[in-house]
This record gives sequence, C-alpha cells and structure tokens, in this order.
Amino acid sequence: MRQGIAAITLGVESLARSRRFYTGGFGWSPIFENGEIIFYQMNGLVFATWLQISLEADSHQYALQNPGAITIAHNVGSAEDVDQLLDQLHRAGGRMLRPADTPPQGGYRGYVADPDGHCWEIAFNPSWSIDEMGHVTFGV
Repeated sequence: MRQGIAAITLGVESLARSRRFYTGGFGWSPIFENGEIIFYQMNGLVFATWLQISLEADSHQYALQNPGAITIAHNVGSAEDVDQLLDQLHRAGGRMLRPADTPPQGGYRGYVADPDGHCWEIAFNPSWSIDEMGHVTFGV
C-alpha cells in the first residue's frame, strides 16, 4: 500500500479563533468553510479545523482528549524564518511553549500552541530539503 496522508483534522472550540491563528499566523487561505469546518489545501494533503463537538459526533468518539499527545511540524528555510513565524503565530493568538533554540541533534526549532492547545513545532533543519511546493524530504 502506498504511504500517504490525505487529511489532518483538528478539533477546535471556536472556528473564528482558530481561523485567525491559521490565516493570520501561517498566512494560509481556506479553500472551503461553513459553520462547522474549515479546509486548507496543503502541499499534498488537506488540513482541517472542525468544531470539536461535530468531530466527536462524526467519529462517535465523545469527550475527545484535547489536544492529545501529538506535535505537528512546520519546517521553514532558515533559522530567521523560525523566529519570524513563531512571532507571527504568537501575535495571531498562539501560546509560546518553547522559544526557538538549537536542539542537540542540530537545526533550530521552537514550539507554539494554537488557541486550542494543539502543539506546533516550527523548525529549520539544514539537512532536510524543502522544494518549491513546500514538500520536505528527510535527510541526515
């Protein structure tokens, strides 16, 4: 079977608050939205924010733990880009979890939580390539 992820959906309390973070912080543009869900076209997958109550009903998984033990990474092209994006995300309603620094394995990264507590790592890794479409290739 081919490896791939079609969509990542995060349960959120408020679409408006979440939209401000993702459009104002990352600069992403929704491709579809209604009163329950917002879809963003990514590089090879769809990212969605869905009212948590609706996500619970759709999945039959009630009382979802929020945010859960997961971190989503967004890689950028330089250490300066890490600092700039962390600042933008913080101003757009995110909560700074860890200011950017250099981890033992190299590179540069920091962590921010979206308004619902979902953890985002903003990272620069000089040995990972990012093509013009934003696709990341793992390298060591």
